[in-house]
Amino acid sequence: MSFASASAGSGRTDKLADLLVILKRSFGFDSFRPNQAEIVEAFLDGSDVFAALPTGGGKSLCYQLPALLRDGLTVVVSPLIALMKDQVDAARENGLAAAYLNSSLSAEEARTVKAQLHQGGVKLLYVSPERLALSEFRATLRFCNVAAFAIDEAHCISEWGHEFRPDYRALSSLRAEFPEVPIAAFTATATAEVQTDVIRQLGLVKPVVIRASFNRLEITYRVRRKSTVNRQIVAFVSERVGEPGIVYRATRNATEETAEALIRDGIAAAAYHAGLPDAVRAEVQERFVRDELQVVVATIAFGMGIDKSNVRWILHGDLPRSVEGYYQETGRAGRDGEPAEALLLWSPQDIAKVRYHIGRMTVEEERSAAERRLREIIAYADSGVCRRQVLLAHFNEEHPGGCGGCDVCCGELDTEDLTIPAQKLLSAAVRTGEVFGAHHLADVLVGECTDRVRERGHDQLPTFGVGAERDRSWWLSLARDLEAASYLSRRVGANGRRGGFQLTARGRELVRGRLSYVSAQRGAPVPSPRAAPGVPGERSEGPPALLRDDQEELFRCLRSLRKRIAGERGVPPYVVFSDKSLRVMALNRPTDRQALLRCHGVGERKLEAYGAAFLEAIRAFLATGECGP
Repeated sequence: MSFASASAGSGRTDKLADLLVILKRSFGFDSFRPNQAEIVEAFLDGSDVFAALPTGGGKSLCYQLPALLRDGLTVVVSPLIALMKDQVDAARENGLAAAYLNSSLSAEEARTVKAQLHQGGVKLLYVSPERLALSEFRATLRFCNVAAFAIDEAHCISEWGHEFRPDYRALSSLRAEFPEVPIAAFTATATAEVQTDVIRQLGLVKPVVIRASFNRLEITYRVRRKSTVNRQIVAFVSERVGEPGIVYRATRNATEETAEALIRDGIAAAAYHAGLPDAVRAEVQERFVRDELQVVVATIAFGMGIDKSNVRWILHGDLPRSVEGYYQETGRAGRDGEPAEALLLWSPQDIAKVRYHIGRMTVEEERSAAERRLREIIAYADSGVCRRQVLLAHFNEEHPGGCGGCDVCCGELDTEDLTIPAQKLLSAAVRTGEVFGAHHLADVLVGECTDRVRERGHDQLPTFGVGAERDRSWWLSLARDLEAASYLSRRVGANGRRGGFQLTARGRELVRGRLSYVSAQRGAPVPSPRAAPGVPGERSEGPPALLRDDQEELFRCLRSLRKRIAGERGVPPYVVFSDKSLRVMALNRPTDRQALLRCHGVGERKLEAYGAAFLEAIRAFLATGECGP
């Protein structure tokens, strides 16, 4: 049934009602996540789409549901061959005739898929950008009734993106070769600069642009100074028995050393980096996705586009190279909407190592961009303001602070009212014309009579020397914090280079005394408390409620059943049901088909496939208080 036939003559309300029926029947969801309905409707109506949704925001549904409804083939460009089988398995579980074409298939398997394509037996086809770059493959597609293209990880087409891939540039030809076919570009991380570049590169025509909030409410962010890093990592993971997570390290040697330390402590862990044979990397990823490994210790080579929904934590053992990369890497936790954690361990030595690599870059533009990214991630790590405020400001999204979901806002760091010093610094920026950077402002505040200060007469300003009670480095840190908290912003010249500070609207309010400024002190590290598991479906910024002990025990029983069923079917456990679905079952304890169907993620297809086994397990637990056989 096509969407047009299902909704002919209906208004938008009726169309949405039709979509909600299909959403529940095929995907088991009672409602769309924010922005999903708008994207689905626009894509079904034939519009080009640019959608920046955070990881866990439900990107795949935005092209899978339209593919289910429209006539013809939807081609999905996905960058990671290793994940395509799992993506196809998940789509098939939801009733989609899905397939993939990549180098992992034998010649016979590839011929079978191509025959199905020509016969119209495939509705959703996953391919890599490298395959779509082949002119002969695009020629084949012209005979396959292509109805839509969906470009996943679309930021990879932009040189301004943090994961630029040259093979994505071949996608620029799609518009010319398939002028009437709508294209939807999806990304979980894109600045305004990257967004403009993606739209231009893909030739999107009057696209419907959706920029969702990048605020991942389910993730608690923490930053700690690094000391004995492997001991810190082992201690963190040991408190999270059975909870899947990813540790990111900066070098191949570091991944192997950390993995060995975890294994010595009895934790199921493995290293993953580009120096390992392809077969080893594939095996590590497969074991992790199927819940056979608790921890993967990886370089940034691991994780882009990973579909595993129950990653509960991300730990960085070294300073990341950029805020954008850090945001995407931490976003691989909590994709199911359940509480998750992100911990960053760093030290000044990390900065020196990154600067060493930057210094070896030969292209000035690349070197200056890398230095800017380093300054931004240092501002995040060394900031005393709300972590969310800093992260979201990078994506041009304002947050008032006080999120209740980071170490600063949870009171894990000592705080100090710095309203008056902040007003002094902002006032110095105003009195010097809002064109100077932090170093000049610090000189003025501490009363340092440099040649530059004297030449401009800034030693005669009322603000000269008003901050002499603090040293220069303290004022530089405060300037970074005020920029991170969106009280200051950088001027940008015509050549794109960033200049001195200017006050934002928030900064002017602070100068006038209409706002106060409280910052966290950078004292000794505080042990990170555990994040409590939340009530399913709740996405608040307060602490989530706990499941009772008996509910947690039922949840563990259902996880064991899920793993057994997934093993029998040869699919990842999350394809059967997500952790969120199992928590809802543990909370609601359904004992009949209709009650189970009301649970999150349980649609008609999964009810038929798995309903009897899960209902039997729940009834047995209620009768005996123990897991069944």
